[in-house]
Amino acid sequence: MDTKVLLWKLLWDYDPNGLIVLDSTDMKVRLANPAFCKMMRVNYNDILGRKGVDILGDVDDFIKVWRTRLVNRGIEREYPHIPLYVRQVIFPISQENLVAAIFVDLTKEWQQEKELAELKREAITEVTQVVNKQMSVAQEIAGLLGETTAEIKVSLLRLLDMLEKEDAGENE
Repeated sequence: MDTKVLLWKLLWDYDPNGLIVLDSTDMKVRLANPAFCKMMRVNYNDILGRKGVDILGDVDDFIKVWRTRLVNRGIEREYPHIPLYVRQVIFPISQENLVAAIFVDLTKEWQQEKELAELKREAITEVTQVVNKQMSVAQEIAGLLGETTAEIKVSLLRLLDMLEKEDAGENE
């Protein structure tokens, strides 16, 4: 086997990114590397020659790339049934009538972002509940202080009134 071919085969087999190649005329799978098969949880022999839509669920981006002959970079897509979240780069190989894609697995990062967002939502909910409880307690305390202050004022006014009457009685 030619050294260059062997090198490309090794790169293909050991690339951690998923690689898939579809035929541009019928969008059937022509090639897929082991990383792609692992990501999608499929067997290479089972997908070879099958329609890309059967594996990917949607090949509209592949069709668009083939029609426009423009590379489509950075498409992020979720495959919830696996679960898998990837960034895709889809590009035409015009001279061979093929459309290829590179799948970069972002599942761990995506899950971490979702978990962080959930933690933030929970923290906001907790803080809101604590603030609401504090406001309720503060209003209750203010109400009690207001009541007792009013009671003290009434008592003091009665006492003053009694003292004034007492002073007035002594001065007569």
